[in-house]
Amino acid sequence: MLLHDTSLIFGRYVRQTLRSRFQILFGILMPLLYLLFFGPLLTDLPLGSEAGSWQVLVPGLLLQLALFGASFAGFAVIIEQSTGVVDRIRVTPVSRLALLLGRVLRDALLFMFQAVLLVGAALVMGLRAPLPGVLIGFGFVGLLTVSLASLSYALAMRVRTPQEFGPVINSLTMPAMLLSGLMLPMTLGPRWLDVLSYLTPFRYLVDAVRDAYTGSYATTHMLYGVLVAVGFAVVAVTVGTRVFRSAGT
Repeated sequence: MLLHDTSLIFGRYVRQTLRSRFQILFGILMPLLYLLFFGPLLTDLPLGSEAGSWQVLVPGLLLQLALFGASFAGFAVIIEQSTGVVDRIRVTPVSRLALLLGRVLRDALLFMFQAVLLVGAALVMGLRAPLPGVLIGFGFVGLLTVSLASLSYALAMRVRTPQEFGPVINSLTMPAMLLSGLMLPMTLGPRWLDVLSYLTPFRYLVDAVRDAYTGSYATTHMLYGVLVAVGFAVVAVTVGTRVFRSAGT
């Protein structure tokens, strides 16, 4: 029943997404602008790594795509609550876990598609990375999307208006972006900032994907990145499921 219910919810939101071409294309706009206008500035700059500038920037942009896109996914639940969709779902026997999984799997599929477009554009601009490394990067994007979308939906179930939801997400995502080294390696900064960045889980994911893009798979960064990504996803889905159950949706 869980698989059946999840497929129903997943199909519903996939159809909604396919009817909204703006959501598909404009979601990738910010990372693409960074790629086009910020990436060329890094060419030939010493970035504290043997990797090329594109191998440093593109992994960060992939995770930025998941960070900002999935974090704001909860807006859809707020809209559904205001229009009565959530109330109508409450009277159905659909699994509460399926209500969450169907949504986050749709989000993962959407951002994976956008990640493919982003990497394709980066290849045109000069990115050179091994295929296994690129696929590993997509895997991290999927896990991060599942984690952040689950927490975003959980938060959306606890607030009532976009005015409450938006500031909370902004106050969390901006420090996460600045401390994770998405744009530039944190090793370029002062020592205290580099140490502080290890308190954010995203730092481990960024380092792991950058290693993958250089063809280094059996590294400490990769091990920590996988452990953090999987652990974060398990915790986030557990929290999101509990909120959906307690909220009666």
